[in-house]
Amino acid sequence: MNTRSALSHQSMVRRFGSMVFAGGLSALLAVAFALGSALMPMTATAQSAANRGLPDFTGLIDKAGPAVVNIRTLSRESDKGSQGMPFDENDPFFEFFKRFGPPGHPGFGPRQGPKDQEPSEPRPRGVGSGFIISPDGYLLSNHHVVEGADEVLVTLTDKREFKAKIIGSDQRTDVALLKIEATGLPTLSFGNPDQLKVGEWVLAIGSPFGLENTVTAGIVSAKGRDTGDYLPFIQTDVAVNPGNSGGPLLNLNGEVIGINSQIYSRTGGFMGISFAIPIDEAKRVADQLRASGRVIRGRIGVAIDEVNKDVADALGLPSAKGALVRNVEAGGPAAKAGVEPGDIVLGFAGKPVNRVSDLPRLVGNTKPGSQADLKVWRRGSEKMLKVTVDEIKPEPTTTAAAATPKSAPSSSVDWLGLAVADLTDAQRSELKIKAGVRIVGAKGPAERAGLRQGDIILSVNNAQVSSAGQLQSLVGRLDRKKTVVMLVRRGDGVLFIPVKP
Repeated sequence: MNTRSALSHQSMVRRFGSMVFAGGLSALLAVAFALGSALMPMTATAQSAANRGLPDFTGLIDKAGPAVVNIRTLSRESDKGSQGMPFDENDPFFEFFKRFGPPGHPGFGPRQGPKDQEPSEPRPRGVGSGFIISPDGYLLSNHHVVEGADEVLVTLTDKREFKAKIIGSDQRTDVALLKIEATGLPTLSFGNPDQLKVGEWVLAIGSPFGLENTVTAGIVSAKGRDTGDYLPFIQTDVAVNPGNSGGPLLNLNGEVIGINSQIYSRTGGFMGISFAIPIDEAKRVADQLRASGRVIRGRIGVAIDEVNKDVADALGLPSAKGALVRNVEAGGPAAKAGVEPGDIVLGFAGKPVNRVSDLPRLVGNTKPGSQADLKVWRRGSEKMLKVTVDEIKPEPTTTAAAATPKSAPSSSVDWLGLAVADLTDAQRSELKIKAGVRIVGAKGPAERAGLRQGDIILSVNNAQVSSAGQLQSLVGRLDRKKTVVMLVRRGDGVLFIPVKP
């Protein structure tokens, strides 16, 4: 290539390069302009949607905040380990407040005197929250906030402080009713927890770590969460920490729909799961506490367990629901009504029993002395019974009847790994049963299912067992590929045990 040709080639490359660059820049500018034009209305639209979707809590807080109170409890008892700390020792604030005292407590600052010196007056024990429900000074909080306190001090948002009287406190529902001597107080109104929807915005106001009037927000994560016998908790992701207990959970109308009570935590701090007592349940308890200082609950005298899918399938239940009766108290209301171990309670007083926790809640809310219909599933069909509800009392202590092996006809069911023996007349009399066989050995599928020596097999797949020979014949006709469900007497209770071949 000569010099002229080389120059011409370079010139062409420069011109071509300039064209490509200029064209690329023009294209980029054009695209950017087009995108900008398109994005501007989209951004405005998204912003408008965001503005419509996010709640404004300011008015709600102005309205509800004055009715929320800080609660401090005092105790005369010496507590050298925690020094009246309301925090778990694993909490990052523990060491700091151990030295300087929880904020908001009298004597906030370094402790004086020897560590083992006994206090001459009540000292700080814990912090919590509450809210006013009547202008004359009644307020709600948690049982665990005031439990064991010698004095309860309530501080309002206007900094007035009152000594509160505990009208009543119920450990089973964790509800406490307090009273301060004041009038014309701001109050909170009650909402309807049944109308709550999962995903709905909710708000908590309280005193986490003693920091008064702290507001946190979140959504309803679940409803009817079972963590105890008597309460279907509201689960939220609202930040709740020590000191929030007893404070209100509010909907966007400023109505109380729950009392913040518990959190799920592996560290002692908030982990995104908190639980609130539905306000309708709390109000029912509070009304009884106000009337008599205690809560009266009904009982029918049964021990119950859940019904799983294997049990439901074997017994012909359409779905795994109800409460399995493991034991019936001798001479109790259920026994008098004809309830038997192995029955599955499907309804009480006209209301369905879908989960095992539904039954104690329904029975507990029934006035003692009243009669109620009891729907049970027994040997493949529904049966209606009438039970007279008694007042709840401590469960009697029972001793398991000893079933000492004696010489009796025995048999084995090899494919289930069972060895059984007939019961003697003395054993049936001692156990107060008419039929059944005693397990003298369990291995393979039976052992894996949890069956053990000494258990009494009462029925197999809803068919009553009367003897070892009859059990062998009964099991021999079953499909060896399907789960076998056995009703077993163990001690004073009964349970269904699925055995998978």
